[in-house]
Amino acid sequence: MSTAIIVQARMGSTRLPGKIMKKVLGKPLLEYQLERLLRVKQADQVIIATTDNGEEQPIVDLCQRLGVPYFRGPEHDVLARYYSAASQFGADVVVRITSDCPLIDPAVVDKVIGFYLAHQAEYDYVSNTFSNRTYPRGMDTEVFSYQALKEAYEEATDEAEREHVTIFIKRHPERYRIKTLPYEKDYSHYRWTVDTPEDFALIEKIITALYPVNPHFTLEDCLKLIEENPEWTKINAHIKQKPVK
Repeated sequence: MSTAIIVQARMGSTRLPGKIMKKVLGKPLLEYQLERLLRVKQADQVIIATTDNGEEQPIVDLCQRLGVPYFRGPEHDVLARYYSAASQFGADVVVRITSDCPLIDPAVVDKVIGFYLAHQAEYDYVSNTFSNRTYPRGMDTEVFSYQALKEAYEEATDEAEREHVTIFIKRHPERYRIKTLPYEKDYSHYRWTVDTPEDFALIEKIITALYPVNPHFTLEDCLKLIEENPEWTKINAHIKQKPVK
């Protein structure tokens, strides 16, 4: 069985255009994320799923420079883009990651994948985000079967289900067996994703403090840093996650 991490990535963003290619210490955020995801032990491949718009060329250039495979598909029908990418690269197990999470910890991703692989007979979809979130926003990992993705692609109809890859699955708990993995303590109030200038300001501080000392910094390293600098949480504490349409 082939397990593929598929990262949805595009330059367009209503609140912070080009956010994933913004640089910290001379390196784009997406490169930090790919560095980290390439260390995930339970995944066989990491794929960027970007759009077929011309403005995505910086993403394509980065993939080519790093030797990371990529797929180009519809901008707004992200579900079709994911399904086509998974099909093209022969994924049996799909790991969904969004490109606005540059601090994502490979150990967290491995934990979610490992649980899914060990419990495939019990669950069709495993994540650390769906209900009763305890991980900081920015560690979001979803794992599900290619078959579930195929069914969603073939049957999902409304705009939200096409734009947000796993909503169809999560809307049908009578059909798909769903599991949410908790962290040891509730840190869901921390926001380590990038969607606004304030988000970027916080991520820049974290990377600048941790990366030069240890490029393989962990979730726990981030938590320790924030505990040592509690005022940093105020930078983006007022930012609300964009609701699903």
